[in-house]
Amino acid sequence: MPTSTRPLLILYVAWHPDFTEGRAIAKHLYDQYRRELFQNVAGGAGLSVIYRSASDVGADAPPRIDLEEGETTAIVLLLDEKFCANAGYVSWAREVGAQVEEAGLGSRVFPVAVDKSFYDVGFTEQAVRWDKWIGSSPEARLLLLTSDLTYQFCRMLRTYLERLRRPKVADNGLQQYLKKVQIFLSHSKHDSDGERIAKEIRSQLFNGNGLASFFDVKDIPSGVRFDQALMQEVKLSAVVAIHTDSFSSREWCRREIIEAKRWSVPLVVANCLTDTDERSFPYLGNVPVVRMDPVKVDRVDQVVARLLVEVLKDFLWRCRVELASGPKARGVEFLPRPPELIALANLSGRKGKQTLVYPDPPLGAEEQRLFEQIAPRFLLRSLTEWLASVAVTR
Repeated sequence: MPTSTRPLLILYVAWHPDFTEGRAIAKHLYDQYRRELFQNVAGGAGLSVIYRSASDVGADAPPRIDLEEGETTAIVLLLDEKFCANAGYVSWAREVGAQVEEAGLGSRVFPVAVDKSFYDVGFTEQAVRWDKWIGSSPEARLLLLTSDLTYQFCRMLRTYLERLRRPKVADNGLQQYLKKVQIFLSHSKHDSDGERIAKEIRSQLFNGNGLASFFDVKDIPSGVRFDQALMQEVKLSAVVAIHTDSFSSREWCRREIIEAKRWSVPLVVANCLTDTDERSFPYLGNVPVVRMDPVKVDRVDQVVARLLVEVLKDFLWRCRVELASGPKARGVEFLPRPPELIALANLSGRKGKQTLVYPDPPLGAEEQRLFEQIAPRFLLRSLTEWLASVAVTR
């Protein structure tokens, strides 16, 4: 297995110092990607976020970017009229673009069109269209920006992960990079809300803010057995569980969630209860929950944003495991989120001692004790604990 001590993903944010909003946008991105959510799966203090604004000493442009410092590199250019009117900054941005093209799909430049001056400087990369979100609130614009960037980072890491797993096999290049994330909307048709909310989410995914470019919402085609197709789609998708009042009572909803948990796919619960869930389905736990009013259905962007975070975390975890594991990983099962008892379902046929490794931090003592009582042959270790134990035994 390959090993590396470089950060999995380095994010550079570049803007002209006279762009007054630039530092606030950069700070938002810093806060988004340095937080604990990413620290737990990427290691360290989260993703590396580096500013490029002030000119280098004796130059009229920011310092050079070294693409070799990270396994993958994303460069976000906040392109406003100040940036685009400065020949030094424009020349620097074009040089960065040339570097990235030579490096391949593991590094990308993401221009953000703050205003229409973007068109005057001749960048050929598709831009994130901040200028089209001007009517939205500042919070909504920042959410749309981070959702778009998070998705692009998922694409970068998916391409990088494929290269790690099959280094001798030529990849499909841009075709592989452009593949969409498949989303599965798990919902109940047996109350007044479930199907309506699913249709509303689907509509907003395809019609609102370009989200259709993110997701491929799966249907079951005619002529295919419902149960087989359903289980196949769930295990290959990121799942949104639309938790309405009747969700937990429906057999197929329960089967979908169990299947999602068995395959450890990214999963977010949209809490859309209007009154009471008589018996909350126990396997809806251990994943993020986003509250959404079942009547207004007004937080689809927040649900999507959190689902994208879960997808990115999943790719970060899989890349980190691929880099960290080796011969010592025999008999080890790597779990992308803190272990729960349903994780044992896929391991029941294995014999002897088994180690389950999961993202930091370590489980609390109460959960650890429960696992030890029910499944004493399984040893639970956070990734940091496991890596430390492997280092000691070398």
